[in-house]
Amino acid sequence: MPAPSIILASSSPRRQSLLRRLNIEFDIHPANSDGPILSSDPELRVAGHALFKAREVAAQHENCWVLAGDTLVYGDGEFFTKPDDSAHARYMLQRLQEMGEHRVYTASCLLSPGSEVFQLVDYAVVSFRNIPESDLVSYLNGSEWSDKAGAYAIQGWAGQFANCIAGDFETIVGMSEVTVKKLFAMSGFQFSCK
Repeated sequence: MPAPSIILASSSPRRQSLLRRLNIEFDIHPANSDGPILSSDPELRVAGHALFKAREVAAQHENCWVLAGDTLVYGDGEFFTKPDDSAHARYMLQRLQEMGEHRVYTASCLLSPGSEVFQLVDYAVVSFRNIPESDLVSYLNGSEWSDKAGAYAIQGWAGQFANCIAGDFETIVGMSEVTVKKLFAMSGFQFSCK
């Protein structure tokens, strides 16, 4: 069996689905961490995390292309990371409702076998309307919030309260197909669409 064309440095089902849609062979080796916080600027921070992930995985898989991504939620000068617990998740969701609008940044990073870096950062604007307390309690009693930046996934439960009002919806989900195609074009990586 031929070696995979790409190592995906993520366990995200949505990122896996994206590569399948592009008919690309890939293997999955998630990065272990986001790396250090290098900037208070959201675009630079998310780009730094994606590059760290790509390099971490590439160090274990020589002569492979590595695709990594990172997503963060940012609004009103505050970063909304993955929540520590349900109380933290509640805080974040309440703050996002108060703000009305926030940004979701996603960095996509493609590392060539020769360690050449190809990277793009996108953002989308999300509006949140008020979540009834009973719905919030029910959500927090589940586990969907536990590994999501900002404690929500717009393609999941939060979709009934959150809307993409600017940018690419896939940026909020975790990686844009348009962006990944641009990275492949920049790098000269050859693939064929279905």
